[in-house]
Amino acid sequence: MKLISTLLVLAFAFTLSACNTMAGAGKDIQKGGEKIEGAAESNK
Repeated sequence: MKLISTLLVLAFAFTLSACNTMAGAGKDIQKGGEKIEGAAESNK
């Protein structure tokens, strides 16, 4: 039972860290897209 509890806690922690990583990557990609959009607008 302790092993299952430990594995669940580790899985939960891994999931949270993965979500934060993906959220950070999403923000970085969004910022890159905004820069590209701004460059495209200025070259019209």
